[in-house]
Amino acid sequence: MKEVKLAKSAGFCFGVKRAVEMVYKEAEHNDHIYTFGPIIHNEEVVRDLEDKGVIVVNSVEELQTIKGGTIIIRSHGVSKEIYDIMKAHNMNVVDATCPFVKKIHRIVSEHSANGETIIIIGNDTHPEVEGIKGWCTGDVFVVENEQQVEKISISDKKKVCIVAQTTFNYNKFQDLVEIIRKKVYDIIAVSTICSATEERQTEARKLASESDAMIVIGGRHSSNTQKLYQICKNECEFTTFIQKLDDLQLEELSSVRSVGITAGASTPNNIIEEVWQACQKKILQNY
Repeated sequence: MKEVKLAKSAGFCFGVKRAVEMVYKEAEHNDHIYTFGPIIHNEEVVRDLEDKGVIVVNSVEELQTIKGGTIIIRSHGVSKEIYDIMKAHNMNVVDATCPFVKKIHRIVSEHSANGETIIIIGNDTHPEVEGIKGWCTGDVFVVENEQQVEKISISDKKKVCIVAQTTFNYNKFQDLVEIIRKKVYDIIAVSTICSATEERQTEARKLASESDAMIVIGGRHSSNTQKLYQICKNECEFTTFIQKLDDLQLEELSSVRSVGITAGASTPNNIIEEVWQACQKKILQNY
């Protein structure tokens, strides 16, 4: 029997859904709406918001030229410095930072204020990690693999607090914590990976292992979608990463019996539904 299975956890997570809804609400009732960076890593949503007059601010330099208006902080959050600039320019700040990310800001702020070294396990160039670094007042390191861990040098007498980017791979986080533990005696490791991320990754791994082909939907610049793709690729060689239905080569699915579909946290339901319907039609017509 041929079948197409859609992961239950596919699509918007709580934090992204909340942030997107906040932007649409502001755009409906006010003018001069800005977001600091694209509200989510999805070109379709960003383009629709631009059509509604929402302007994306892409840098601190650009931010400093704006006076007044409403600026929305996306779910990734921002550094304290950027937050202070927004306030200093008399902007109405709508903070759509994901509550899970806000929690990390509080943790690193508190522990760095106590003189502890902060280690962030994640992608150093990701907006979420850049924001987290901006709430640290002392030494901070960012690592995402064993090689980077080996390069950091911390005194044995120094206390260390370890946190993770919310979308980081859970198993990889645990492995890196153990490596750090061998280097540093006094550490506290806080698993700040979002529970929805862990659930999405676990479900994707299982679905990919049971499927002949796997489709991962999401923005090319989406960190959590890239990790989903890597997880699925490890389990299913025939794994495809697409942003929308037009990117999918449906003919390639003609010879497979089972297709699994998952999507990153920034993928709208209408795109997921469109891909699912097209796969259903293609699979069943060849059955």
